Amino acid sequence: MSEEMNQITDVLTLRKGDVVKGRVTKVEDGQAIVNVGYKFDGVIPIGELSPLRIEHVSDVLAEGDEVEVKVLRINDEEGKLILSKKAVDAEKAWERLQRSYEEGEVLEVKVADIVKGGLVADLGVRAFIPASLVEQHFVEDFSDYKGRTLRVKIVEFDRENNKVILSAKAVLDEEMERKKQELLHSLQPGQIIEGTVQRLTNFGVFVDIGGVDGLVHISELAWHRVEDPTEVVQVGDRVNVKVLKVDPEKGRISLSIKEAQPGPWAGVEEKFKPGDVVTGTVKRLVSFGAFVELLPGIEGLVHISQIANRHIATPHDVLEVGQQVKVKILDVSEEKQRISLSIRQAEHEKNRRDVKEYVEKTHAHGTGVTIGDVFGDLFKRNQ
Repeated sequence: MSEEMNQITDVLTLRKGDVVKGRVTKVEDGQAIVNVGYKFDGVIPIGELSPLRIEHVSDVLAEGDEVEVKVLRINDEEGKLILSKKAVDAEKAWERLQRSYEEGEVLEVKVADIVKGGLVADLGVRAFIPASLVEQHFVEDFSDYKGRTLRVKIVEFDRENNKVILSAKAVLDEEMERKKQELLHSLQPGQIIEGTVQRLTNFGVFVDIGGVDGLVHISELAWHRVEDPTEVVQVGDRVNVKVLKVDPEKGRISLSIKEAQPGPWAGVEEKFKPGDVVTGTVKRLVSFGAFVELLPGIEGLVHISQIANRHIATPHDVLEVGQQVKVKILDVSEEKQRISLSIRQAEHEKNRRDVKEYVEKTHAHGTGVTIGDVFGDLFKRNQ
């Protein structure tokens, strides 16, 4: 027998409220029999084993276990000694939990039960985790949380009313904030990283780049003008973004999708060559000419002198925004991001083709008419 048990045999008297140590001698359906060194054994009812509801005494104690208990009731005449394990556990727990609460300590708890409105854990006293404080997101079904270990903080502590409220969400929030600050201080303008589109707004999109959301303004979504973010991305899309600006104090990150991609002018000299005739859309009219979009993000200038075969006072005389026009490439520069265009020469090219086709058809029918006979005046006008 251990030294502790020798001490137990020396106990001759007991009073209500005493805390003593004993050894479990028998486990029954609704109680445990404990030898505390008194003239008869004591009983721990199943309701005095834990602050939570227990189905079987054997879930908590086994024969031979040493246990510390509090005397609830003693009746020598009836030979009754009622003991409580949970009362002793609670006394120790309240002191320990008080310190944890004051210090903001993170605790690990095992979910003992699922009840209406949340989860229950045994910390020596009954502790409750409201449903809204379990995760950072809404949880509809908690059925698989029983037995799971959660990291929590005590957010409400009231010993007088036996109230302990825990929050796993608080721990998750703090961890996320710490990671956010680490990321904010590690990001550098110019970095290109991968993220996930989280949210769309009318002014841009928010992209998660590792637990932190950055804003891609609508003007930074693509090299061409974007009216609605859904034209370019959808929620859940994985995208490469370039870090434009970081403000750790305000927790703001400015990102760009377009800057993470090759610009629209990359390889433009391979796509368009001087002499090509292509179709474009009039995007802007200015006093000195018209800007025509050839591809998204690529606009060329048609100088006012190259708009028509006649003198015009303003581009508005013959063109309107949105109009489809044929243009001839006069000059292309990827380095300067500049393309010079001509509507007048494109029409001239069309006239030349029309003449050629007409003459070929005429000769095929044997009329003997020459190009100069039919289109001499036209060539003079276009020269």
